[in-house]
Amino acid sequence: MKHFLEVDDLNAAEVTEVLELASMKEYPKNLDGKGMALIFEKPSLRTRNSMEMAVFQLGGHPIYIRPEEVGLDKRESVEDVTKTLSCFHSMIGARVFKHSTVERMARENKIPIVNLLSDEAHPLQALADVLTMQQELGDLKGRSVAYIGDGNNVFRSLALASGFLGMEVRFSGPSEYQLRDIDRDRLGLAGVNFTEYSNPEEAVKDVDVVYTDVWTSMGQEQEKIQRYKAFEGFQVNEKLMSHAGEKTIFLHCLPAHRGEEVADEVVDGPTSRVWAQAENRMHAARGLLAWLVKKNIEEEEKI
Repeated sequence: MKHFLEVDDLNAAEVTEVLELASMKEYPKNLDGKGMALIFEKPSLRTRNSMEMAVFQLGGHPIYIRPEEVGLDKRESVEDVTKTLSCFHSMIGARVFKHSTVERMARENKIPIVNLLSDEAHPLQALADVLTMQQELGDLKGRSVAYIGDGNNVFRSLALASGFLGMEVRFSGPSEYQLRDIDRDRLGLAGVNFTEYSNPEEAVKDVDVVYTDVWTSMGQEQEKIQRYKAFEGFQVNEKLMSHAGEKTIFLHCLPAHRGEEVADEVVDGPTSRVWAQAENRMHAARGLLAWLVKKNIEEEEKI
């Protein structure tokens, strides 16, 4: 059974297939009469709306499940919740704190599991990111993206998706918030062309895309003061963007903490594509779900 916990659960050709499905004006109703359970340990504006609409557009019925309704590993084990939901639904999407939660769901191998976000990965966001870049730049082979900020789950997934499509990936952030060795190894094994810069001005030089994310994510609020000090000098503002190319575009997965990781004049400026990027969360999700249904049917037919 095919699950989607991180971008590299697909290969480069499969990512391309998903993006082609995401770009279709007419799409298959291959979730007709089927349900998808959407478990949210962490709330989200974009993830809930994009997923519910994607399931609906494919003919399915999404059910949003609040954390207190399941109480993962409190009221009921992750494994038992997965088995129960598989009695009613054809897929489970989960936005969770720990990546191990979606891994445990997938090990049950009852129905496809889709990672809506975890502390290790944000793969659906990455699909929306590369879809947006394709719409703006065309073929991404040989293009470049510079990520400024925290080497977090958003960057790890972005690097995999961008690298799979032949992009040069650059990173610049404080030394204590750069990638772990295990992440560097994973990107290397995936064939991602990845370079780290201590200076953000060097990272964005002549780049096609500048990307950033919040300095303090949900669940890290107690680290806000420490992080704010560490990331001083890494704000994406007009001065930093002036070091990039004339046609460079700006992306942000949102929500933006204006005045922290990004200045208003950038997120609201002519280089910004953040609203198209937000809309593409829905299109990317629809493409991924349609592909997963098709792929798993093909796998069943082989048995």
